Amino acid sequence: MKATIVTIGDEILIGQIVDTNSGFIAKSLDKIGIQVAEIISISDNQQHILETFASVQNKVDLVVITGGLGPTKDDITKKTFCEYFNDKLVVNKEVEAHVIELIESVMKRPASQMNKDQALVPSKSEVLFNKVGTAPGMWMKKENTVYISLPGVPYEMKYILENEIIPKLIKEYKRPYILHKTIMTYGQGESLVAERIEDWENNLPEFLKLAYLPAPGRVRLRLTARGTQKDVLENTIEEKVKSLTKIIGDIIVGFEEDETIEVVLGKQLTKCGKTISTAESCTGGKIAQTLTSVAGASNYFRGSVVSYATDTKVTVLGVSQQTIDENSVVSSQVAIEMAIGIQKLMKTDYAIATTGNAGPSKGDADTDVGTVCIAIATPNGIVVEEFNFGQPREKVIDRTVNKAFELLQKEIFKNV
Repeated sequence: MKATIVTIGDEILIGQIVDTNSGFIAKSLDKIGIQVAEIISISDNQQHILETFASVQNKVDLVVITGGLGPTKDDITKKTFCEYFNDKLVVNKEVEAHVIELIESVMKRPASQMNKDQALVPSKSEVLFNKVGTAPGMWMKKENTVYISLPGVPYEMKYILENEIIPKLIKEYKRPYILHKTIMTYGQGESLVAERIEDWENNLPEFLKLAYLPAPGRVRLRLTARGTQKDVLENTIEEKVKSLTKIIGDIIVGFEEDETIEVVLGKQLTKCGKTISTAESCTGGKIAQTLTSVAGASNYFRGSVVSYATDTKVTVLGVSQQTIDENSVVSSQVAIEMAIGIQKLMKTDYAIATTGNAGPSKGDADTDVGTVCIAIATPNGIVVEEFNFGQPREKVIDRTVNKAFELLQKEIFKNV
């Protein structure tokens, strides 16, 4: 099966909001063996919507549309459905009762006619009940293509997709298996990783594809297998991952989407009963933010100081002014004192400290733009390294965060 995802809304096209719905829908469909052929964003224009519907007619099995189901005049998806399917809007009594109950019980006011009009749906549509909102989803078929319309509000879209659409698709359609395995690597760039595994990649079976997903300081390798025999796909992926580990096991830090390096670090810190803190300058708190994005981080993360200004490093972290004067605020010596300072202040086993010049100007530092010093305080001492991550500013910050995690992981595994 193949699918097209269509998002409707001028707010997406002008960059006012970021389209997160498409990614969620694509992942959900992929998990049940439906391949997403394309993702399209279009404006709130009836003719444009009609042309898009016609362009995918019979070319894909499934079209999933989000947006344009609200009660205001600019929400035109339902009327456009009626135009495309030669249909008319009718009141769905079950949806109307739900809308009235939701407005009156939650918002404590009478439901307006505009609210009640949410219950208007094309007469030929199969209604997809929206328990968490007022706009129902719609399922309609024309020739060989099913069109599904969902509200653009993310939590409403997710509810209908997970509780109405996915079970229905699984029940009614025979689908192939699509399996993924994502290998997380840190510390080497895409081209170097590709060189190391070239022979391995060239010998992959035809039904197994490899994709490189690079980011500053890390590369994800995604293996995708497609076929009708699930056990064959699973066994082949497992075998290939084992052989890959023998080649680049030194840079592999985890597997699957949830096994990012911060997740791996969190599991290891929890297992060892150790704690961590951070003292950040050029990264502006991003290391702490990334660590605390992991559920359960309170088990090991004690706190952070964002010592962005030079005097904060001195007054809060206890960095010596003499050290700064003699070595520059961006130096290995300052990074070491920052790490020791936060380790003592937070009373943690490990600490990360970053000081650098992310650019575009030098600020208080005498060092070149892109220079970063990272120190890791451990129960057994301090390690520190200096890097130049170049430009632009965002790249410097992201590479600093990833390199700090890589260095921390090496130190933790030394003590396991």
